[in-house]
Amino acid sequence: MQEYTERSSQGNSSQFKPGHEIPIQHQKKPGLQADLEQPKPASSCIPDEEGGYQSYKAAGKLVGKRAVITGGDSGIGRAIAILFAMEGATSLIVHLPEEDKDAQETKRRVEEAGQECHCLATDLRKRENCRRVIDAALEKLGGIDILINNAGTQNMIDDIKDLEESQWEMTFDTNIHPFYYLSKYALPHMESGSTIINCASVNAYIGRPDLLDYTSTKGAIVAFTRGLSNQQIKNGIRVNCVCPGPVWTPLIPATMNTSAMEQFSSVPMGRPGQPSEIATCFVFLASMDSSYISGQCLHPNGGVVVNG
Repeated sequence: MQEYTERSSQGNSSQFKPGHEIPIQHQKKPGLQADLEQPKPASSCIPDEEGGYQSYKAAGKLVGKRAVITGGDSGIGRAIAILFAMEGATSLIVHLPEEDKDAQETKRRVEEAGQECHCLATDLRKRENCRRVIDAALEKLGGIDILINNAGTQNMIDDIKDLEESQWEMTFDTNIHPFYYLSKYALPHMESGSTIINCASVNAYIGRPDLLDYTSTKGAIVAFTRGLSNQQIKNGIRVNCVCPGPVWTPLIPATMNTSAMEQFSSVPMGRPGQPSEIATCFVFLASMDSSYISGQCLHPNGGVVVNG
């Protein structure tokens, strides 16, 4: 079974311990999980009490549900797709064309868990492509019960004077505008009991200075979540948000410099998170376990207190 394969290939030595430095490595954007050196991100296993890994224990929380997951090729998105599949959900994962290798591995993992998975390669910065995503979900899945707005990008710039206007606009076009378009186009097809879950970041609460444009978009996502929740709760549709702290995904070696990577474990728990540890929050918010929660943010961030 896949959970055993992932655990065995990593071994307990790959589990990040407090004070564990991540391996310094760099990739070209957008980054591929297939090309990451050890330790590989954990997608379907979560830490155990002894510092190793244990298989995620599914309980049929999402049986029959149909999910659209952007950025589903790798990292947090891959882990969401796999855990959703283990819980009984089918999915359409959206990714960039250059991420097809990772997307096909996610598809394989989802199908290995016994569920249907479709891949769609497109650039979500174009609104017409966001409509294509929803049309494809309706065609392939027969409907939409869960929308996961997860895709995003970042670029490190230390000072606003060096932050080009084109980068500012590109970050907003990638990180927040598709959340609006996808939600707008999906909602007419979502019924009471459906959920939208957006991925923001701890940076919206701590104000990271070297990711000004990224941090700003993540703050916008939090506000978008709250406003859309208050708007849609009358229709029985819950909207929530997950705000991860440092997580070991391909985005890190593709966008962070060596100095930032060396400080990647600087949270109270003393280690970065694994994608699987973030994906469990998405499972909770997508299921009826969170039936009395809407307009809220979960903070799997290694112990950073944000009071948000």
